[in-house]
Amino acid sequence: MPMDVKEFTRSVARKIRLIEIQTSKAVDDVLAGEYSSVFKGSGMEFEEVREYAPGDEIRSIDWNVTARMGRPFVKRYVEERELTVWLLVDLSASGAFGSLSQLKNEAAAEFCALLAFAAIRNNDKVGLIVFTDRVELSIPPSKGRTHVLRLIRELLRFEPEGRGTDLAVALEYLGRVTHKRGVVFLVSDFLSPGVLAEQSGKQLRVLARRHDLIAVTVGDRRERELPDIGLIELEDAETGECVLIDTSSARVRRDYAADARSRGAERQSFFRSTGIDEVEVMTGQDYVRDLRKLFRRREGRR
Repeated sequence: MPMDVKEFTRSVARKIRLIEIQTSKAVDDVLAGEYSSVFKGSGMEFEEVREYAPGDEIRSIDWNVTARMGRPFVKRYVEERELTVWLLVDLSASGAFGSLSQLKNEAAAEFCALLAFAAIRNNDKVGLIVFTDRVELSIPPSKGRTHVLRLIRELLRFEPEGRGTDLAVALEYLGRVTHKRGVVFLVSDFLSPGVLAEQSGKQLRVLARRHDLIAVTVGDRRERELPDIGLIELEDAETGECVLIDTSSARVRRDYAADARSRGAERQSFFRSTGIDEVEVMTGQDYVRDLRKLFRRREGRR
């Protein structure tokens, strides 16, 4: 029997509260310091003019103030800590799949919640763009717990109109609404054929030069290996194309796994060639561990 509106609303509210508890604890316990050390501000901003002291850089002298006061003064700058973080999330039909306790879209929402809570803990702004084969939703960057809870709620209950994936459309839109350098987390399963090729591939390279771009690949173990359960029908969620396969055949299972490995290697090669960091998130697994691996990898390159 389908869930009524009130029951659905209560279910989403419980899920949001659970995600908030889990992600807030993860941020407090392991991520708060790592996040701030890995993601830096966009530059330096002026803080004050003060009297010159031995050891100050000569180049920092403010000659106008010095001439007016009759003794040397210097300008002092501090790092601009505040960042703008964008969550660019693919909620196409292929995300409504999961062989364990959650769907890929749910795993994506939880991972985005972790990123968002880490960001606001460091006084950064967070914005959200949801896309399929079109831009479905755009929420401007803002701060605070209430804002983050809204983002999580939208991700959990969103019902997209499109079924396919058009990354180029999403990237073009992001380019129009962002003018200041920030951090962009591109969240997708990257399963659509050609999603990293041609136009979208070119745009990703441009985006990676303008922003700190991190790809978040969301997957499920059944997309990498098949169980031995006899004849099954597989349907492409985005195109509706169906195919009947015999999973009792060892050759079929080997070919399926080999094809998955090939797609993964191609995706990873693309990201490496463009200097884009990637973190893989699997349904039913510890995404905090995955994010910490990314942070340590980035910290090791500094």
